[in-house]
Amino acid sequence: MTTLLLRLTGPMQAWGTESRFEYRDTGTEPSKSGVVGLCAAALGWPRTQPVDDLAQLKMGTRVDHPGAIRVDFHTAQNVARVSGKGSGEGKTVVSRRAYLADADFLVGLQGDLRLLEMLEAALTSPKWPLFLGRKSFPPSLPVRLPDAPPRGPGMVDAPLEVALLSIGWLRRAGSDASGVRLRVVLEDEMGEAVKYDQPIGAAFADRTFSPRRTRTTFVTAGVDVAIIGGD
Repeated sequence: MTTLLLRLTGPMQAWGTESRFEYRDTGTEPSKSGVVGLCAAALGWPRTQPVDDLAQLKMGTRVDHPGAIRVDFHTAQNVARVSGKGSGEGKTVVSRRAYLADADFLVGLQGDLRLLEMLEAALTSPKWPLFLGRKSFPPSLPVRLPDAPPRGPGMVDAPLEVALLSIGWLRRAGSDASGVRLRVVLEDEMGEAVKYDQPIGAAFADRTFSPRRTRTTFVTAGVDVAIIGGD
């Protein structure tokens, strides 16, 4: 089995799966729909292209720095006039948009080697700009991990859970690794949690997503840690 590892880090990220009307949520770790969308952008796929092959990849996430949930307030004026659903000045709508501040994730995708190699090449030179859940949230470091012999560390010849533990904690300079417990969320058909973020077909054009199951475990950051960027 082969797993491709990605690093998703930035000052702001948003991984919503239940956004409705004036409230936009975020999960506490990357959604599968968001990661598949990021991969599709790297490949230069249009929104109308089916993403079933990408969606079949098994996904796991190691939460190296959970960040903090913050909420922005946005206003839209003259909503009736802009939407064409009425006349006159309309009303001002306030929307709340949650996001994760200063989070850092290691994401693994396990599946077909050829597809993973194609993704790795695309992430090295993305066709379209990459963003962390929302277009205004670009990554602060390359999503593709730096090269290291023999193949990675981005490409690992190991199952998903093993691959996520194959490199040390992506800690920040000055942080203490002793006793740090990292949360790991793994896609698992027998998992206890249900997330509605599994893309189906041309999901980003049709907004079609189905449930998937995940399980959560915890690991202790070892002495052999990695410092990759950040302060």
